[in-house]
Amino acid sequence: MSLHELTAAQQLKALRAKEISSRELTAHYLGRIERHADLGAFVTVDESALDQAAKADERLAAGDRAALLGLPLGIKDLAATAGLRTTFGSAALAEFVPQEDSWTVGLLRQAGAVVLGKTNTSEFGATCYTENDVTPRPAVTPYAPTRYSSGSSGGAATAVAAGLLPVAHASDGAGSIRTPAATCHLVGMKPSRGLVSPAPATSFLVASTEGPMARTVEDAALLLDVMASPAPGDLYGWRNEGSFTALRLQRRLKIAMWTDTGTSEDADPQAELAVRRTASMLEELGHDVREIPLPARWDEPVSRAILAWFAYQVGAVTQLMVPPDRTRLLRPYARHLLAVNDTLSANDIVMSQALLARYASTFLAAVDDYDVVLTPTTNGPPVPIGHYTGDEADLMLKWSCHTPWANLAGVPAISLPSHVDADGLPHGVHLVGRNRRDSELLALAAQLESASLWDELHPPSWHE
Repeated sequence: MSLHELTAAQQLKALRAKEISSRELTAHYLGRIERHADLGAFVTVDESALDQAAKADERLAAGDRAALLGLPLGIKDLAATAGLRTTFGSAALAEFVPQEDSWTVGLLRQAGAVVLGKTNTSEFGATCYTENDVTPRPAVTPYAPTRYSSGSSGGAATAVAAGLLPVAHASDGAGSIRTPAATCHLVGMKPSRGLVSPAPATSFLVASTEGPMARTVEDAALLLDVMASPAPGDLYGWRNEGSFTALRLQRRLKIAMWTDTGTSEDADPQAELAVRRTASMLEELGHDVREIPLPARWDEPVSRAILAWFAYQVGAVTQLMVPPDRTRLLRPYARHLLAVNDTLSANDIVMSQALLARYASTFLAAVDDYDVVLTPTTNGPPVPIGHYTGDEADLMLKWSCHTPWANLAGVPAISLPSHVDADGLPHGVHLVGRNRRDSELLALAAQLESASLWDELHPPSWHE
């Protein structure tokens, strides 16, 4: 068995038992990253990775049992890494090297993770596909390398699915962990607001959070255990009681489901299949599943509001970080968002946030009697390279319509593998839990995993 065939949990166990070394494991993954560069998974490979691994081996030999000690890891290129360039997926910041780690990166380093490099992302995380002017190739799903692995955590998903990393750090502002997980037959979790610290918060509408990308629910839980430590002063911060790896579900859950997209687009037949086969499995596991109407639609005011919200965020990041003489290096969609931002007044921004908050509240009210919601993760398979061309907000929304409400509501959500269709393309299902019941959502995911054994399926590059 090759080292990358072991789960992250198995690798940690083998490291602690001194059956493998961190240096051996790191070298194995670095070799795979080099061989599969055509998948577009990485922006930057950390030249210090083997030195980090050697130090981890010294700590392991001394009896250190830090949670992730010696485990290779990739960091999404939207998170600051001290001494390692952080481009935010933008050619305008291609040489930017932070002096300090972000809060979550610091936690992962303190836990002993060996950072192999920065995984590919879309420019400022603003699109549901991962293509930029920093890397020569877009991040693609290893199941079909002519198709995107979604975004903005596309590189993280590509790397884990292809066996270039055991697990990966990712982030999610409207589905950016979950849709890449679906395109790559992975587990991807967006935690409840405040569990993984976004501090310092800059708005009362904090939609984005960091979370794990993994092959198994246990591996996702291991990474989440480390990431879930609020920064001092975090307005939304909270702590979970106990470990997320204690995956035990003690009760029958009431689960709502729908497949309606809320857009002018019909539900994709494979998305329908994914939900209905998962609903049947949940019922076999003893849960009560009921189909209900979609609580709210992507009508024109809501669609305009989310465009305004993204435009405002990209505008703020650009103003803060990009020198005026380098804005010419931005990609067409980022420039489109900046143009939209220039038309917004302060009142427009506040009103868009209020409208999105009301939209999210409509969902919460409609599912108040339920423990979990089941939907497709995406409305269809991974899309071909070149599917998006510039001003594509509506086109992206028709495909990624199921995920943003969970960000706006601040509730936990996870994408799980469903099936691979006749064309070899992965499809996922989306489970959304109640606020701060992340442990319960992971436990339900573990039940489904035990019934499905999805981690036994891999793309061709896995064996190369």
